[in-house]
Amino acid sequence: MSKPLILDGGMSRELLRLGAELKQPEWSALALINSPNIVRQVHDEFIAAGSDVITTNSYALVPFHIGEERFWKEGPALIARSGQLARAAADACTDRKILVAGSLPPIFGSYEPQNFDPSRVQDYLTVLVENLDPYVDVWLGETLSLIAEGQAVRTAAAKTGKPFWVSFTLADDAAQRNGAAPKLRSGETVEEAARWAAASGAETLLFNCSKPEVMRAAVDTAATVIKGGGFTLQIGVYANAFEGEQGEAAANEGLHATRDDLNDDVYSRFACSWVDAGATMIGGCCGIGAGHIHRLKRVLTRDQES
Repeated sequence: MSKPLILDGGMSRELLRLGAELKQPEWSALALINSPNIVRQVHDEFIAAGSDVITTNSYALVPFHIGEERFWKEGPALIARSGQLARAAADACTDRKILVAGSLPPIFGSYEPQNFDPSRVQDYLTVLVENLDPYVDVWLGETLSLIAEGQAVRTAAAKTGKPFWVSFTLADDAAQRNGAAPKLRSGETVEEAARWAAASGAETLLFNCSKPEVMRAAVDTAATVIKGGGFTLQIGVYANAFEGEQGEAAANEGLHATRDDLNDDVYSRFACSWVDAGATMIGGCCGIGAGHIHRLKRVLTRDQES
């Protein structure tokens, strides 16, 4: 088996660690406005830690966070800035090729599939795609809670001809952690999502922004669908470090505490399990920092060489 591709980790906590101001509702978008140099520093630190892919800091550049008026007036320039910063960091790396993934987030709020509006979603996604396109290598629809969000992102990105990766966030309540069949936060099953992803032309199906304890079951299910259907779809995982139950709370309301027990060694053990199940791309989401990525790179490279 080839070495897993190492993704980056969560942007927002690293911005905080390095001194950027983050507050709701703008959240990580605020750093693009007030301290873009720190956004660049986060990209640089993830690359130094071993990331092969860095993701644009465009996740919060939606009306949900920056407001409708600001989105239309300032959004295109901020979106382009997020692409420029990631591209510059990737191009500054001289020892290996770094891919830039263009983050295409859930337009109407994280963990809120009930708010999805198919009649309006392309208006916003088109702005993101057009302004990120000059700077990115692949598209990453991430933290999507339902298959229809994935289809919307696929439609928006298709016109560019660039590779498309889709990442769903999983239900991670106690029932799921105790062995219930893996499902998206919409209630749709991972099996359904994997079949859709394979048919959509996506290159990679990922799972992100959920507790690491539920990821192995999702990878197992996706791998079974892919193998059984003779598909070539890759699988990736980047879990979060949120503490406690998320329940009905939106991911972008307040600041979720992160787990003290999920250090770099513990997270890397989870990651090895995902690779054993068939994942070929590994990274981290909220609360997983450059230290975790550095450990992942060392452990996964060592395991593949041994």
